[in-house]
Amino acid sequence: MAVILLVEDDPRIRTALTRALTQRGHAVASEPTGLSALRRVVEEPPDLVVLDLGLPDVDGITLLRMLRPVSSVPVIVATARDDDTVTVAALDAGADDYLVKPFSAEQLDARIRAVLRRSATAEPTVLEVGGLTVDVRTRSAVLDGRELELRPREFDLLAYLAARPGEVVTKRTLLADVWQSPYGGADKTVDVHLSWLRRKLGETAAEPRMLHSVRGVGVKLVPAP
Repeated sequence: MAVILLVEDDPRIRTALTRALTQRGHAVASEPTGLSALRRVVEEPPDLVVLDLGLPDVDGITLLRMLRPVSSVPVIVATARDDDTVTVAALDAGADDYLVKPFSAEQLDARIRAVLRRSATAEPTVLEVGGLTVDVRTRSAVLDGRELELRPREFDLLAYLAARPGEVVTKRTLLADVWQSPYGGADKTVDVHLSWLRRKLGETAAEPRMLHSVRGVGVKLVPAP
């Protein structure tokens, strides 16, 4: 059984889809607005979001852009907008699939199962490096029982390194993959975020415990001794 969050402002569609998905074995919660949905994803993370683009408070594509820095939950866009430009924009903003209304409950259920299968075979959502646990789904990090207060980019950086424990990652790679800057950028950006991250991990560049710089190469995350 998957926990589905349905984001749909039309009460008739919301009721019909909730009933249909419940009959197919899913647990369904629903929200009529984008901001209430964003709050629920953060506070009660679902397994998947079904998102209408035409919401009363914020456009669905804008909501996707707000959602992605705080959650990696799979999202299926279910909308009446049958336009290639909108489809591309939604996928670029972080949607995992795009479904045009009208559609059958069977088709939506099949898309949900396909997206969840892909998510299950993707990188693990909980990463452990020694006493550090990083939960990608809830965007939380705990070190030796203490929850870390991380900014979005600090979390992205830590999660990226935690997925590659012991691997030396270059600053250019970090800029490309974490900052989405494939053509390079300022190494100083990485250095500053690494400095902030070290402080929150309770270490310094002079006395590293987990974040170790390899001169002239990059940085690696290893279990604390």
